[in-house]
Amino acid sequence: MAAPGLRLGAERLFEMPAVLERLSRSNSTSQAFAEVLRLPKQQLRKLLYPLQEVERFLAPDGRQDLHLRIFDPSPEDIARADNVFMATERNRIDYVSSAVRIDHAPDLPRPEGHTKKMNFFKVGKHFTVVDMPGYGYKAPEDFVDMVETYLKERRNLKRTFLLVDSVVGIQKTDNIAIEMCEEFALPYVIVLTKIDKCSKGHLLKQVLQIQKFVNRKTQGCFPQLFPVSAVTFSGIHLLRCFIASVTGNLD
Repeated sequence: MAAPGLRLGAERLFEMPAVLERLSRSNSTSQAFAEVLRLPKQQLRKLLYPLQEVERFLAPDGRQDLHLRIFDPSPEDIARADNVFMATERNRIDYVSSAVRIDHAPDLPRPEGHTKKMNFFKVGKHFTVVDMPGYGYKAPEDFVDMVETYLKERRNLKRTFLLVDSVVGIQKTDNIAIEMCEEFALPYVIVLTKIDKCSKGHLLKQVLQIQKFVNRKTQGCFPQLFPVSAVTFSGIHLLRCFIASVTGNLD
């Protein structure tokens, strides 16, 4: 189920000097990401492929239950995807508008994905990110009407991203959101947040539990989890690459 055209990537960390030379010649990466690629190998692996850090703590026969390499882009692919998210004069990242109902939503032809609030952000000419209201105890009163209608009727919605706190795992409210995505037959992804707050042992436990849940209880969820940290940026580049891939921006 790897995205078409993506080369298997983790092994290419061992070829990093050659990778850097190719990227430098082609001018296909930003200076900031070029600095990322110069990190020591172990630190770079943790930053780009955080699930493989978890894999190291598993017995060989237990690794088959983890879908670690379904989406396994090379560092070059990740660098190209990072440019999609780089704000430049030619690739503007702009707030478009906000909406509380689907009929207030702007008519945008680009593919969309959403996270927390119903705010629309245009990422260059590539796609639109729709930030949706949280579905926890602070959810707005019209949450159901707003979100259900959007999920049912938004035809250019490509992928839904559900943020699950890796410290506490899947909660009742997460189950409600998952059931909604399953009922509407929407393709969605589970993103594990705050992995910097977990010990390696606790993160491993959560990944195993959630992966088992995904394997047995879901149909529309992408089999691979995406652990991320907004503090250390671990996993963020890989998630960006996945978004660029499913919206057709790595072709």
